[in-house]
Amino acid sequence: MELEVIKRLPKTPTQKPPIVFIHGAFIGAICWDVHFLPYFAKQGYPAYAVSLRGHGKSGGNLRSASIQDYVEDIASITLNLEEAPIIVGHSMGGMVAQRYMEQYPCQAVILMNSVSPNGINSSAFYMSLTDPLLFQQFGVLQSFGTHFINPVAMKRALFSPNMPDEKVEEYFTYMQNESHQAVLDLLNLEMPPHRPTNIPMLVLGAENDVFFPPAIVYWTASTHRADMKIFPKTAHGMMLELNWQSVADYILNWLDKQKLAK
Repeated sequence: MELEVIKRLPKTPTQKPPIVFIHGAFIGAICWDVHFLPYFAKQGYPAYAVSLRGHGKSGGNLRSASIQDYVEDIASITLNLEEAPIIVGHSMGGMVAQRYMEQYPCQAVILMNSVSPNGINSSAFYMSLTDPLLFQQFGVLQSFGTHFINPVAMKRALFSPNMPDEKVEEYFTYMQNESHQAVLDLLNLEMPPHRPTNIPMLVLGAENDVFFPPAIVYWTASTHRADMKIFPKTAHGMMLELNWQSVADYILNWLDKQKLAK
C-alpha cells in the first residue's frame, strides 16, 4: 500500500528533528501544505504530512480503516526517519497522535483542536444540542459525500466568518468521506490514551471550535498534564485560518523551549 507523503525540507540541513503532521477526518495531507509545511521547513524543521490510507492520494481501503490502522500508517513513515519525530495531530489526527505516542518513539506531541482522550461522544452530544443542522450536515457528508453538503453550514463548522468565500470553496475541494470504522472507534474507546511522562505535550484549542470547544480542550490538557493554549477568534480549521501564523509561531516558540535539537 502506497501512502501519500508531502514533505518540505529546509534549504540547508539543521540539527532540528523532523515534524510529522497528521490530518483530521474528511481530508488529506494537503491541508498542511497550504501554510504549515513551508513555514516549519523555513524554520529549519524537516516537515512531513501523511495522507492516511484511503485519504488524499494514498491507497488502501478507507471504509474499514481503524484508528490503529492509521497509527500504523504513520509508523510506516516515521520508522524510516533518521530520528524520532515530533508528532502534530489535528482533530481525529489528534487521537491518532495520542495512540501513536503510546506505541512508538517520539520527541514531543502537539494536539490541535483534538479529539479528547475519551473520544467524540461528548463533542457529538454538544454539537447535536448547540447546532443540530451542522450535526446533520456531517451525517450527510459521511453518507452521501461532499456534493450534498451545505457550504454555508460547513464554513461555519470549519472557519471564522472573515474567511474569504473563494478560499472556503478551494478548501472544500480537499474534503472527502471518512472511514466508518474510524468513526466508530472514536465513539467507542475501550481505553483512554496515556501520555508517557518523558514526552512533552502541547494542547491547542480554538475559542470558536464547534467540535471541541475550550472546555473539552481544557479537559484534554488536564488529563495529559500538558501545556495548553486557546486561540481567540479562531475556528476548527486552525491550520487554514487567516490567523494560522499565530498558531504556527506559538508552536515554534514552544518547541524552542523544549530544546529538542541534537
